[in-house]
Amino acid sequence: MYTIPNLLTMFRVVLIPVFVTVYFLDHTYAKELGAFIFWFAAITDWFDGYLARKLQQSSAFGAFLDPVADKLIVATALLMITHSYNDIWITIPAILLLAREVYISSLREWMGQQGLSANVQVSFIGKLKTTAQMLALIGLLSGLEYFMGFRIYWVSLGYIMLYIATVLSLWSMWIYTKAAWPHISARG
Repeated sequence: MYTIPNLLTMFRVVLIPVFVTVYFLDHTYAKELGAFIFWFAAITDWFDGYLARKLQQSSAFGAFLDPVADKLIVATALLMITHSYNDIWITIPAILLLAREVYISSLREWMGQQGLSANVQVSFIGKLKTTAQMLALIGLLSGLEYFMGFRIYWVSLGYIMLYIATVLSLWSMWIYTKAAWPHISARG
């Protein structure tokens, strides 16, 4: 249970209240620091999977906790950007992304109970969605459009990536649903 990958995953969960607290501090660079903590958590997500494979330390606990940690920090970040921006063009994609996560988690749980979890494994589209979503959240959390006097468009890029993540999210949801549908709709 206390392998390096699992410790990284647990660390990611512990980072959530730190991330929220830093982001909402009354400090000039609070949002940037919060975005950095979120970025750091996203990097640990990649490293824990890589190390689990490389060190052959995959475990049932890690397989359970990793997606939970991911969903917790992403849901937190989505709620934070909806609060910070108070903009329907952020809120609607955030709701769709959160709803998709709940739906897919439930679908995977049900398929697992049926012994069919292989039918709803993470797809390439799902991985693209996660990448786009992380980039969107980092850009939107940072609030940066300028850095050292240069226009960098991070918030603008964040908006674009949020919509790309939403489209990929809905697309992957359709793929997972299509794979599961024959089992969900079966009579008996």
